Amino acid sequence: MPVQNIQNIISTIDYLEAHLTDCPNLDMAAEALHYSKYHLHRMFTDTVGLTIHEYVLRRRLTEAAKLLVFSDKPVLDVAMAAGYGSQQAFTKIFTAMYKLPPNKYRENEKFYPLQLKYKLEGSYHMLDNREFTEQDIAFAKEKDIPCWMELVRLVVDGFPNLDEEEYIHVLREMIRKRQALILKDGDTAIGIMIFSKNSGSIDFMGTHPLYRKKGIPKAFLDKVMGELLKGKEISITTYREGDRADTGHRSEIKELGFAEAELLVEYGYPTQRFVLK
Repeated sequence: MPVQNIQNIISTIDYLEAHLTDCPNLDMAAEALHYSKYHLHRMFTDTVGLTIHEYVLRRRLTEAAKLLVFSDKPVLDVAMAAGYGSQQAFTKIFTAMYKLPPNKYRENEKFYPLQLKYKLEGSYHMLDNREFTEQDIAFAKEKDIPCWMELVRLVVDGFPNLDEEEYIHVLREMIRKRQALILKDGDTAIGIMIFSKNSGSIDFMGTHPLYRKKGIPKAFLDKVMGELLKGKEISITTYREGDRADTGHRSEIKELGFAEAELLVEYGYPTQRFVLK
């Protein structure tokens, strides 16, 4: 991807974030930034993995969820701040994405983001290189935690109910047990995986959006299947079919050869287990 395209996406994100309360859309962004809206749509979707509409929706609901947990604003005021004309319309979309109506979500007192501000910070020297293989992947070390967490925040759309503090605690333990793998481009994490030697489960797998077409998930699977979990049934969980919060993770897992298994509820969130024989 040309460096200029990345810079254009950064400019677009900065515009959207500065105007979140105005419900920015593709037409507004294209006009403000002097881009062709067709070119901007293609460039944004290819890079971020979401349309501008989806990104703005998820960001606004994330900010609304934050207000529900960390403020005393009435739900109607939160709905208006999120750009909805009625509390009913806000409640419907919030419940579809968060799996709880706003009042219940507030009662739980536990905030998690659907989408954080999309940040592209790095040099990406290997972006135009070949596809990656299992030989490029290493065991993560304690010093990798900051860049690991930068990638987690970038791909948080795939991991509902993520609590950073709890996650870092688990990550440290898995690094110690040599059950955390990382792929880096310089100082930037572009692929990460936490797995369990005992159960054969993949507990977290994320790929930097800019490197989506570089074969990274397959390289990680080859690594665990060929060396670390040899002969074991490998499983992973993701969104259930039809979940509006899914930005494509379910279909990506299927494309890797995983087959549907039982329905689960994890941390109060409805998911489905997938198995790779």
